[in-house]
Amino acid sequence: MKRTTFFVFGLLVVASLIGFRSDANVGDSKDKSWLGGPKVRYCPVEPPEEEVARMERDFKDKKAERVAAAAPSVTGGTINVYFHVVNKGTGVSNGDITTAMINDQMDVLNQAYGPQWGWNFNLVSVDRTTNATWYANCYGSAESAMKNALRKGTADDLNIYTCNPSSGILGYATFPSSYASSPKLDGVVILYASVPGGNAAPYNLGDTATHEVGHWMGLYHTFQGGCNKNATTGGDLVGDTPAERSPAYGCPINRDTCSGPRFPGDDPTENFMDYTDDACMFLFSQGQDTRMDSQFTTYRLNK
Repeated sequence: MKRTTFFVFGLLVVASLIGFRSDANVGDSKDKSWLGGPKVRYCPVEPPEEEVARMERDFKDKKAERVAAAAPSVTGGTINVYFHVVNKGTGVSNGDITTAMINDQMDVLNQAYGPQWGWNFNLVSVDRTTNATWYANCYGSAESAMKNALRKGTADDLNIYTCNPSSGILGYATFPSSYASSPKLDGVVILYASVPGGNAAPYNLGDTATHEVGHWMGLYHTFQGGCNKNATTGGDLVGDTPAERSPAYGCPINRDTCSGPRFPGDDPTENFMDYTDDACMFLFSQGQDTRMDSQFTTYRLNK
């Protein structure tokens, strides 16, 4: 259901830090510079087929172990959030976003995940760090130092970092399955200007965080695997998101990149896990909710 307030959700990208980063361009004609405002979304991570297969085998095995042990499962709940503002000086233009912008970002997350899907986000604390190196290299050489110094909580706590990722990246995230091997790297990193009130239009309504939290909850992009479809799932391992050959930009209508009887339905361009503008993205599917619940239960709950 579309937001009636203009808090429409868009998405942003994502990424896992455990070796599935890819610095391949989304197209040489696409300007990824944020100078003067972003032109297209840029996601540095698309796990290759073999990595997806490895993660899904692990998910299947651990889920079976949990079921056999009659361990508890959840279909929603409250997730504590630790918000880390990394800046290069005072003022929003230097990445020092305001308390009001942080609160608006939390509202966007709660509207996206709460009313229909039962997940709520509770802001526990905000810390501010002035470090020009971390600010400019939070995707890359400074990521480990930044997260090792700032991260708080356990597997079921969400750490959000705002900074200025390199190469025009709007954001990235870790998947639930990577927590056990790299707990200090777990979390979501977003461009500071993508929060509500930022200047990264058309990606400044807060849905970069919505998208990245989707990855943190276990979702792939809707175009993961391209036109890969079988009887129950597509390349994103969710059965009710139509197959999509490539990411969609802007606000396309009736886009259908995987045609034929094996691929019913237009591309899910209104889904948070595509690449369209924030104002054009406003939903998750029931299948995505089921996957998020199961991933959270398997990898994060009480871990």
